[in-house]
Amino acid sequence: MAEGPRHAAGVTSSGSGAPQWVAPCGTVTGWRDGPVDRATGISYATAQRYEPPRAVGASSAAIRATDPAPACPQPPMPFLDDVVGSTLGNLPQDEDCLRVSVTAPADTPPDAKLPVMAWIHGGSYASGAGDAPFYDPGALVAEQRVVVVSVTYRLGLLGFLGDGERIPANLGLLDMVAALEWTRENIAAFGGDPDNVTAFGQSAGGDAVAHLMLVPRARELFHRAIIQSAPFGLLAGRARMSALMARTAAPLARDAPLDEVRAMQQRVAKAAGRHGLKGQMPFGLQYGMDPLPPEAELDAAWREAAPHVDVLVGRTTREAALFAASVPALLSPMRHSRRTRHVDRFFVTPFTRRIYGRGAAGFAQRHVQAGGTGWRYEFSWGVGRNPVAAAHISELPLLFPGQGAWKRTPLTDGHTWAQVVDDGARLRRAWAGFARGEAPASDREAGLRVLPLVDRMR
Repeated sequence: MAEGPRHAAGVTSSGSGAPQWVAPCGTVTGWRDGPVDRATGISYATAQRYEPPRAVGASSAAIRATDPAPACPQPPMPFLDDVVGSTLGNLPQDEDCLRVSVTAPADTPPDAKLPVMAWIHGGSYASGAGDAPFYDPGALVAEQRVVVVSVTYRLGLLGFLGDGERIPANLGLLDMVAALEWTRENIAAFGGDPDNVTAFGQSAGGDAVAHLMLVPRARELFHRAIIQSAPFGLLAGRARMSALMARTAAPLARDAPLDEVRAMQQRVAKAAGRHGLKGQMPFGLQYGMDPLPPEAELDAAWREAAPHVDVLVGRTTREAALFAASVPALLSPMRHSRRTRHVDRFFVTPFTRRIYGRGAAGFAQRHVQAGGTGWRYEFSWGVGRNPVAAAHISELPLLFPGQGAWKRTPLTDGHTWAQVVDDGARLRRAWAGFARGEAPASDREAGLRVLPLVDRMR
């Protein structure tokens, strides 16, 4: 087990009235944001391009943690931007993106030992950022008295495509391990309990959390896992596609300007398209390369991990509705309730089960068979109120309402913003309760159905 913090003097007030923490990483000055204190954009590791992360030593100078963590450089994602308004907001992009942001209830003392929740954002391992406005944990922290650590990591060509020789694979996953190590070492200074850490993530972030369970040194750093909408159905048999992608990217110089990196990332993703459904999420984890076991050993590795990590794993009812909405021929009938049933029957339901449902069910079954503890969930909030209700990412507005960042998304159409916030409070209570060690319960208003892993869920 990793060592705990060397010292931890909790939040104090700097001369300017801003919150200040004395942690093993150094003296951190953050900012007060209503009912929460924030320390944003703290470096947890450094890395040259295509190099593994290296932990950052203690800083002798004060650490100013008042700017958001920059996003990993990435090409635009027009489809997601249409759905959420902008995946990054006004965040800058920078290769120096190995940063965490900590959000804690205002004036939390160092001995509070609050549950810690480490957020791993999604985005198909190719887009997004821990401090994107759509992942603002302020409401979760203020209402539930937890400490949230938001992790930003490398993406796409910079983090998830390597041949294992010239360029290492899984660099973004190694970044996450380094962020969890930083959390273990420093979070007590912010009032968090390093012995009660829940890793939670959605989509690619959920997939990453599931795979962090397989990394022995990471498994020592968190105790519970919330796996939201992991695309388990796209994980097997990706080696040939990854090899093709690596060959396509090979002409790119190691020191190429970022504009060339972005352009090559788009070219590589296009090349992966010939691999069918898997090619729709071309970037991802590569098995048999550090720190993951070979694909043939995954089942055994997850069984070994099961007794060590409690899990809450599940999906939304209509995951594939998000992707159906990008096809005009499908979106048009989805706007009419009667015709929506046909789209659901022939596209949304079968693809939801294939990509998300069966994998989550298998993951849950194996986990409990191997001695693990946990629950399955299904999220169906808003079904019938708009074409993309209960679609992929639809739980995020309820978990992270922020300052209304999701107000203009079609995911919440048919609801007032007050309903989003109020129903979301129920979902936030369930997630934080699990982080505290409580058994989550179904909640009709939140659209949440929960069952122990030993029970069957269709």
